[in-house]
Amino acid sequence: MAASQTAATRSRPAPRLLERYRKELAPALAKQFGRANMLAAPQLEKIVVNIGCGEAAHEAKVLEAAQRDLALITGQRPMVTRAKKAISNFKIKEQDPVGCKVTLRRARMYEFLDRLVHVALPRIRDFRGLDPDGFDQGGNYSFGIREHTIFPEIQPDQAPYPLGMDIALVTTARTREEAFALLKGFDLPLAAK
Repeated sequence: MAASQTAATRSRPAPRLLERYRKELAPALAKQFGRANMLAAPQLEKIVVNIGCGEAAHEAKVLEAAQRDLALITGQRPMVTRAKKAISNFKIKEQDPVGCKVTLRRARMYEFLDRLVHVALPRIRDFRGLDPDGFDQGGNYSFGIREHTIFPEIQPDQAPYPLGMDIALVTTARTREEAFALLKGFDLPLAAK
C-alpha cells in the first residue's frame, strides 16, 4: 500500500509556481544578480505558518479549533507550541499549550504560496499590499494576517474563534534586494513605499 501511495505522489504534476520558478524566475534572478550558475539564484526554502492562541492554556477547544483550521489551510498536521516560561500576568504556566505551527516545504510550500497570493490575500477588505519592511537581514519575509477566515477552506460561520496567523517566508537570498526580487517574481503583493 505504501509503495502505491509514493508512486501516486510522484506522478502528481509539479505546482504551478515551482514550474514558473524553474523556467522563468531562476534564470532571470541568476542573470540579474550576476550568478554564473542558475542553482545559485535565490529560492524559497520553507514557509512557517504559526497561530498563537494564548487562550488555549485555559480552554482546550480554542487549541483544537486552531489545529483543525490550520490543518485545513495547509494540508499538513500542525505541531502544538508550548510556553517556554511562566507568565503570571496571563496565568500561563511553563509548558502550557499556546498555539500551533506548520513548516511547509517542497510542493506543499508552493501550493500554499499560490493559494495565499492569488486567492486569500485578495479577499482581505481594503487590501493595499503587504508591508515591504517585513524583510530581515537574512532575506526572509514575515507578515501577519488578522483573520484566518480569508482562506476559502475555512467557513466563517463554522470558525467559532477569530484567529490571526504569522507567516514567515524563508529564502536562500543573501540580501533584502534578492529576497524582494524573488517574492515579487512569485507575485507577492508588496506595497510601494
